[in-house]
Amino acid sequence: MTEFTKFDASEYLKDESEMLEYLSVAMEDENPDVFITALGHVAKARGMAQVAEASGLGRESLYKALKPGSKLRYETMHKIIHALGFQLVLKPSLDAA
Repeated sequence: MTEFTKFDASEYLKDESEMLEYLSVAMEDENPDVFITALGHVAKARGMAQVAEASGLGRESLYKALKPGSKLRYETMHKIIHALGFQLVLKPSLDAA
């Protein structure tokens, strides 16, 4: 019987442009768990210990915040995004009337 390993997107996020694209696409989904999961993959790709230290969060708190189904607070999300070296930017929607 063939054994499969669980897919881990963080293993494929090699540079900043890939990470930004991944987060941007995830943010378009209405389900907040999609973005939270993507944020967790990017944090793992960067190094959870490094992101935890840069964000001022404990490692355990970071894992808990990035777990699907968590009620990620804006303040925490902001800290994590900035610790990753990114910022949130709004732009007009292509669908805007």
